[in-house]
Parts: sequence; C-alpha cells; structure tokens
Amino acid sequence: MKGKRSMVHMGTKVGAVVGVIGFLAFGIIPGFYFGSYGTLMMMSHLFGGPLQATTLLRLVTAAGIIVGITCIGFLSIVVGSVLGTVAGYVAETVTRALAVKAPAKESAHVKAK
Repeated sequence: MKGKRSMVHMGTKVGAVVGVIGFLAFGIIPGFYFGSYGTLMMMSHLFGGPLQATTLLRLVTAAGIIVGITCIGFLSIVVGSVLGTVAGYVAETVTRALAVKAPAKESAHVKAK
C-alpha cells in the first residue's frame, strides 16, 4: 500500500512542477493580456464609455494584471497536479498488473503421480 501512495504523491508533485514550467513558458503573457483587457472592459462598462488615463485607472489595471497572472498560474498548477495524480494512479495500476506472479510450475514429483 505504501508503494501506491508514494507513486501517486510523486505523480502529483511532478505534475505540479510541469504545470509551473508550462505557466512560465506559456501563461504569463496571456495572464497579463486577459487581466488588463478584462479590467479595462469592466471599468468602461461601469463608467459608461471610454475612460481617460488617470492614476486610478492605471492602478486598477495593474491590480487586474496581477489577478489575471495569479489566476492562470493557479490554474496551471492545479491542472498539472490533477494530470500528474492521474498518471500516478495509471502507473501504479500498470506496475501492480505486472507484479502479479505467474502461476507456479508443477514440480517433477507431482507429474509422476
């Protein structure tokens, strides 16, 4: 039972690391883009039209960028962990199936009877 648990935990950790690497490679730019765009669209709908570039709008946009990057980072880590956990369960199932012992061969004195 300990082998199963350690294999699943290892898969979860490896998946989380792969998620972080994927986020660093492919997630920062979309997080920046969607966070800033979403904030600007929300603010323009709240105030009823185009906005002037004020300090408050820039602060809110910066907060939106931080939220966008954080959300995509968490999503990448969680999805990587889930996929790693699934891979750990699959690896544990495969190794358990391979570890099943073959039936014992008949000994020579049993055949003689």
